[in-house]
Amino acid sequence: MSKRLIADLASGALTEALADIAEDAARVILPYWRTGVVAESKADDSPVTRADQEAEALILARLANLYPGVQTVAEEAVAADGAPASADEWFWLIDPLDGTRGFVEGREAFTVNIALIHKGSPVAGVVTAPATATTWRSAAPGGGAFRRRFGDVWQAIKVRNRPASPLAVMSHSMNDVEAERLASRHGCVQWQGMDSSLKFCLIAEGRFDAYPRTGPTSEWDTAAGQAVLEAAGGRVMAEDGQPMRYGKPGFGNGGFVALGG
Repeated sequence: MSKRLIADLASGALTEALADIAEDAARVILPYWRTGVVAESKADDSPVTRADQEAEALILARLANLYPGVQTVAEEAVAADGAPASADEWFWLIDPLDGTRGFVEGREAFTVNIALIHKGSPVAGVVTAPATATTWRSAAPGGGAFRRRFGDVWQAIKVRNRPASPLAVMSHSMNDVEAERLASRHGCVQWQGMDSSLKFCLIAEGRFDAYPRTGPTSEWDTAAGQAVLEAAGGRVMAEDGQPMRYGKPGFGNGGFVALGG
């Protein structure tokens, strides 16, 4: 592995660079938002637009230039060519436009996700919300998590202590009965539906307390958000109660729960 990648991870420069890339991808995406952009269906019936494809092309080119030789696992490339047979010790997980359905419908909660995985764990991650011009990132290992509006300085964020009436944030795809059941399982008295990896970031900055998920997701949907949330003091646990791991066969996730303080 390149010395530059290791050095930049240790210093925090890596997620600074990833934030710039994600924000540039956001600038590619935004001209398509709320313009009647048409989505096509992929083999798994999930939607894809030109915004997804162009943002992914930008991210892949920039990562290859900065950190050549690192394996990439990116949503649209996997949809077109299939998933790699296995994961390297170090690899990128990339979702150029997480929450495409909401994006096509004009909602705000869509994100750009870039994560670096080492030996199955997300060691660096950036999530950008183009509609609100906001980015979240993990810092150097042990250095916490940060948020900024585009062009502003970084502000430290952390999970909140669990309040007397915890709040859950849930996938928009869940029906009310299932959402209420899952929320109550984790002691939450209220819940709110939302698209994309933004859910991890809102827990990381102390606005919500839990995000339980039973339905399947792909690893690129969750890795960057997990990196941010863990850096902010939270946890993401798989169904076996262990931290959620990456590089699984097919790069798919089972159920999990993301928790704050």
